[in-house]
Amino acid sequence: MSSPGDLDYPQVILQYNSGFLVSKVMFTACELGVFDLLLESGEPLSLHAIATRLGTSTTGMERLLDACVGLKLLAVELTQEGALYRNTDISNIYLTKSSPKSQYHIMMYYSNTVYLCWHYLADAVREGRNQYERAFGISSTDPFGAMYRSEEEMQKFMAGQNSIWSICGRDVLTAFDLSSFRQIYDLGGGGGALAQECVSLYPNCTVTIYDLPKVVQVAKEQFIPPEEHRIFFCAGDFFNDSIPEAELYILSKILHDWDDDKCKQLLAKIYKACKPGGGVLLVESLLNEDRSGPLETQLYSMNMLVQTEGKERTATEYSKLLMAAGFGEIQVKRTGKLYDAVLGRK
Repeated sequence: MSSPGDLDYPQVILQYNSGFLVSKVMFTACELGVFDLLLESGEPLSLHAIATRLGTSTTGMERLLDACVGLKLLAVELTQEGALYRNTDISNIYLTKSSPKSQYHIMMYYSNTVYLCWHYLADAVREGRNQYERAFGISSTDPFGAMYRSEEEMQKFMAGQNSIWSICGRDVLTAFDLSSFRQIYDLGGGGGALAQECVSLYPNCTVTIYDLPKVVQVAKEQFIPPEEHRIFFCAGDFFNDSIPEAELYILSKILHDWDDDKCKQLLAKIYKACKPGGGVLLVESLLNEDRSGPLETQLYSMNMLVQTEGKERTATEYSKLLMAAGFGEIQVKRTGKLYDAVLGRK
């Protein structure tokens, strides 16, 4: 009979133990500007050059760069003058601020905000509620009041959500042919990246971003170019204010913020406002029906616990919410990417 000492340390446990360290290495390199500097330089740089230009210690930067090499975020070449570092394709595409597919903003949001809530995950599990009060000393009864506790924090969140749709938006908007819908409302549309992708894919449509007044103002001023005349704005709170009539309503990563009762309340309002023959498109990360995965969605659901009032759901659970509101002809499309699509018709 084997004893614990006879067993190899499972690789999967090692990977999970180091997961926090891996993400913080990547976040820190982004925050310090390592990938931006190497992109802008146009050539590999030495440790001394990188540390000097970024104002860090050489001992700390050397370890950070070596860890990034191990993660295949940087490549290193040994020369007679010493080691020279350069970006890999992954870091050029996803980790530099100037890339159209940059994930910089969502990483900074996770690093500086989400991680603080996750520090209290055990408390969230015990209590079944978000952890803004412990993490930031503010009320947890209004999740978005907490998320938008300052204009800077709101802008970070909006920029982070935009960066997600820069790589996932096309997948969810082409899961179904939406070309028959001309008048579209993006409820909780935030910074408008999904709206911009929508009018690009379907040039005959208009999209109205419906969100809280302060969110709409920032979207107008900072995220939507003034020459874009197919995107409009409507300020309001979709739980407390009226929802205007439209042919299609997009709810991207909205229902997962709320419990079933609030989801039913919102969907009922949308059904009432929706034109006959119109519909609602849910964009969410779907759990398997037996809840065995995907792992990313399971982790997102944990994040909903520490940050919101909601959870991730299965396709059947979303379908039941839609049917309870009156929607029918429900279709589900898994994209094979981070987010999936569910379409219900009136």
